[in-house]
Amino acid sequence: MAVDLKKLNQTQLNDLISKAESRKQELEKEKLVKVREKVTKLLKDEGFTFEEVFGTRGAGRRTRRSTGKVPPKYSNPDDPSQTWSGRGKRPRWFNAALKAGKKEKDLLIK
Repeated sequence: MAVDLKKLNQTQLNDLISKAESRKQELEKEKLVKVREKVTKLLKDEGFTFEEVFGTRGAGRRTRRSTGKVPPKYSNPDDPSQTWSGRGKRPRWFNAALKAGKKEKDLLIK
């Protein structure tokens, strides 16, 4: 089934590429099903469950770790109610203080 690519026009090439990508995805899904079947059979033969081997979260699934609230590290000397933990984008008051000649260590909460 050799296809002479030089004889195909733009539309035919795009159609061929689309069909090839679709077939590639089908083959990957088929391979994934076969691998799952092999893993399930192996686990069953060895007397284990998926959860015992990989944990309750499942393989490949990652959850975003919550770090919780971080205590403030810096405060605005002009308005102590304005604080910043040192994470994320710098607040305007912090940048203004640095431009005014203060150093980061001057803004630390003591």
